[in-house]
Amino acid sequence: MVSELPTLLDAGIILIGIFLLGYIGLKTNFPNVILYILFGIALAGLMHHNSILHFSSEVAIVLLFFLLGLEFNTRRLGGIAKKIWSSGFLDVGLSLGVTMIIAFGFGMDWFSSFLIGGLAYATSSSITAKLLDDKGRMANAETEYILGILIFEDLIAPIIVAILIALSTGEAFSGLDLAMLLGKIVGLAVVAIILSKTLFKRFEQFLLKIEDEDFKIVLLVGIAVTYGGLAVSLGLSEVLGAFLAGVMLAEIGKIERVEGTVTPIKNLLLPTFFVYFGTTIDMGSGVPMPVLLIILLVWSMLAKILVGTIGGKLYGLTKRVSLRAGLSLCARGEFSVVIASVAAGSIKVFGGIYIVVSAFLGMLLFNYAPKITTRIYGKPEKKKRNLKVPT
Repeated sequence: MVSELPTLLDAGIILIGIFLLGYIGLKTNFPNVILYILFGIALAGLMHHNSILHFSSEVAIVLLFFLLGLEFNTRRLGGIAKKIWSSGFLDVGLSLGVTMIIAFGFGMDWFSSFLIGGLAYATSSSITAKLLDDKGRMANAETEYILGILIFEDLIAPIIVAILIALSTGEAFSGLDLAMLLGKIVGLAVVAIILSKTLFKRFEQFLLKIEDEDFKIVLLVGIAVTYGGLAVSLGLSEVLGAFLAGVMLAEIGKIERVEGTVTPIKNLLLPTFFVYFGTTIDMGSGVPMPVLLIILLVWSMLAKILVGTIGGKLYGLTKRVSLRAGLSLCARGEFSVVIASVAAGSIKVFGGIYIVVSAFLGMLLFNYAPKITTRIYGKPEKKKRNLKVPT
């Protein structure tokens, strides 16, 4: 059904709906991502072609990855790679690689298999970080490892999206095409690093001279959107370009000034990305490939538990703490939505259902992780303190 409502009225309905769902999520501690996607699915027939919703969702995802890139200066990237690389590549192999093989076994082509592998790969940073904070587990032994895995996935996910965008054209893709694609990615990254060391070397001082906050917003959003657009013009994804734009500015002294200016705009627009994704899902034909969906849900949960139990040991955690880490990594969310947005038809519907169910199951496993760990390994022994009696 084509929308009969004015575009501006559509926008007002969406904003009020986002407020109500955000309020419900705040009061119930239920992930807003799931609520926004379900809201979009409910509005699919009414607002499928809403131009404002589409544009705001594009800008929102650019700003999300721009702010993510701000966290990664070149020194930090090197430090993370040294500490978490073995567990990170284990995650890639289990969550992405094995899932691809499962999908291929169900008769899917390599592109669809890679896309479904991407869906199952990245843990939701927003859901996991929120649960760690809500449950008072930020100081736990496994939290550093969990955050390390999330950061590693944050680095890999934009590359996966860039490859999917290139493959989605439907044209034949040879080894030479892959080499050219990787060359574009490396080239775009090198340009970002060069600009960070030259043009943006004194960017912090320049920002301090701009007293009007509105002009700062225009400048910073402009940088993020421009570099994202440059990536698109090269046949890559705006996600990768925005991430590299953040890396480009990450070398400045205090990134808090940039984050403080851009974050409110991102927070305002980001829900529209999930709502828009929901509006692109047509549930009229029911649940596609239910057997694959069930198998994928089971395997993707198990894969993250293995990333915790095996990767945690490689990281130096105990068996108990490693299992608790694995049970806390199962929720999928924003990165899976970005990857699913590349799909079309039944695979997009499949991806939407997978994301909603896996986010809910991941949240349950996170909540019950301490109890499950205690059930398997028993209650942890209290450390004995060597008290010295004063003489």
